[in-house]
Amino acid sequence: MKTTDRYQRPIISLRISITNRCNVRCFYCHHDGIVAESYEMSPDEIFRIAKIAKDIGVEKIRLSGGEPLVRKDIVEIVSKIASLDFKDISITTNGTLLGRYAAELVDAGLKRVNVSFDTLNPKTYRFITKRDYMENAREGIKKAVEAGLDPVKVNMVVMKGVNDHEIWDMFQFCRENGVILQLIELLKTENCEEGEFLEDYHYDMNPLEEELSKISHRVKKRRFMQDRKKYFIEDGEIEVVRPMDNTEFCKNCTRLRITPEGKIKPCLLRNDNLVDLIEPIRSGSSDEELKNLFLNAINKREPYYTETCATKSS
Repeated sequence: MKTTDRYQRPIISLRISITNRCNVRCFYCHHDGIVAESYEMSPDEIFRIAKIAKDIGVEKIRLSGGEPLVRKDIVEIVSKIASLDFKDISITTNGTLLGRYAAELVDAGLKRVNVSFDTLNPKTYRFITKRDYMENAREGIKKAVEAGLDPVKVNMVVMKGVNDHEIWDMFQFCRENGVILQLIELLKTENCEEGEFLEDYHYDMNPLEEELSKISHRVKKRRFMQDRKKYFIEDGEIEVVRPMDNTEFCKNCTRLRITPEGKIKPCLLRNDNLVDLIEPIRSGSSDEELKNLFLNAINKREPYYTETCATKSS
């Protein structure tokens, strides 16, 4: 039975950030401070969290980071979660290590993957990530398809003057490799100075969506994903992901998050209402006590959105 919050939003999925270590340094990425490897949650602790989540009705688990594949125990983590028989287990990764792990992850129970991959140009890739791993990421995408992960999605953050001219080249790459392209609008932050910096790279998706509407043979709205649209074009698919600081996203949000430190994060856009889970686990709390912590976090959920560096609750 699904658990709902005070606004009758069902809690369907749980995103667990298993590390905030990463092997690339994308300039648009937001870090709250790196948690040392020795302080990360263990596979057994992650399993315990997933088990309680399953007990309250969570159906889907997504592992993220940082870069989740920098953890040498990633296959063990996926295997433990898969033993709980969730409807879906997925990972978000930059793809640079995916070629090494794809087959093992499928065997462990991983169902699908999202690969953050913004450009096909080596110089642009180096500008964005400060690394030269582009070919590793390309190979990782292909290996994921070969291993049987389905769907495989490429997350392309579109940036004005950086990679906006590559959208159709990326679509062709995705179509040729049997993967779905997700075009992501650059997320503005609460920090006004950083917001002004990122504004220089902000790409308006409206004209693009108008073009996609004209050339698509079918358009589908995803209800529980802020009504984002998926465009079907010939033998390919493009999904447009708008910034999450809006009322439509909040109205349809069905997700809880776990931080790398083991805290429940009821809202993506807030850090002032976290609920500590890892210390009670390490102190021997019972499943019922942990379940109550989850319910407490769910009770803290309320719609939220950002408006020109100010917050509003709807």
